Amino acid sequence: MKQWQKIIVTPDQTLLETMKIIDNSSLQFAVVVDEERHLLGTVTDGDVRRGILRGEGLEVPITSIMNANPISVQTGQRPYRLKQFMKSKKLKQLPIVNKHNQVVDIFFTDNLETSTNKNTVILMLGGLGTRLRPLTNDIPKPMLKIGNKPILETIIEGFKQFGYTHFIFSVNYKKEIIQEYFQNGEAFDVTIDYIEEEKRMGTAGALSLLEQRPTAPFFVMNGDLLTQINFDQLMEFHREHQSMATMCVREYEYQVPYGVIETDGVHLAGIKEKPIQRSFVNAGIYVLNPEVFDYIPQNEFYDMPTLFEQLIAADQKVSVFPIREYWLDIGRIDDFHRAKNDFKELTNNEA
Repeated sequence: MKQWQKIIVTPDQTLLETMKIIDNSSLQFAVVVDEERHLLGTVTDGDVRRGILRGEGLEVPITSIMNANPISVQTGQRPYRLKQFMKSKKLKQLPIVNKHNQVVDIFFTDNLETSTNKNTVILMLGGLGTRLRPLTNDIPKPMLKIGNKPILETIIEGFKQFGYTHFIFSVNYKKEIIQEYFQNGEAFDVTIDYIEEEKRMGTAGALSLLEQRPTAPFFVMNGDLLTQINFDQLMEFHREHQSMATMCVREYEYQVPYGVIETDGVHLAGIKEKPIQRSFVNAGIYVLNPEVFDYIPQNEFYDMPTLFEQLIAADQKVSVFPIREYWLDIGRIDDFHRAKNDFKELTNNEA
């Protein structure tokens, strides 16, 4: 079976089934066809995440979120012409069809950006880890070990697998422990620079300490997160939507312990017994354009939600990227123990 044939899905397959096909393929793409292989639509990771944001359930047919008007070309085109066409349309995948609109091939551009990635990763590591005491009495939270390595080392490895190797650590509490362990990053095949917070600056305020601003979109991430997010997909999503700033969000649900009353004026319209409420919450991972520095005050406490609110007020384009991969904020003792158990399961599954 040719590689592209593994990403063919049918209209009756669900969003969940298609997600698994996309995730299991290095191509990050799926094509929807009928029984005779006529092209009906295409599905990218971005289409999946936009569907999640709209509230689409995992069991909806893939036709609910697919791009029903995909760009395709007929057979007979020379590869260099296809590359030129895809570059002009900013495409990474291009279905090839015959005169009957049946898919006969899919052309992919080589994603050179992964191997030559210059996007900076800024990790916020200055927190006191108060809720994790006594574990953090003598060690900063990012240096707590999950498995046989610090949380921070696992974060670095997560970025490295997508070609991101330039890091800036924003440090404060017990900073010498982090600096002594990672130094300039050479031992980890990355480059690490440091900014030092003399006082609490907030997630966005610490960015004002940078001596040299990034010249391309850059990542900012809290240093107490474990995640298996695809950072390439996040960066592509940010660029696709031409955003000034993108915030990763996570769906959070909770059950109201009471019957919720619905009213129509003074009349009782209905009762929902202990309903489950769902909302998206900030996941502590961001992609920002260099222009955001124009909105960040110098040497002041300034948190990331405030920056996003200011960008919205300034009518800048701000996006949200729903995380559907594993994600855990290690903020409390029970989170730390859960992370250790999760790590065992994840590494066993990878093995």
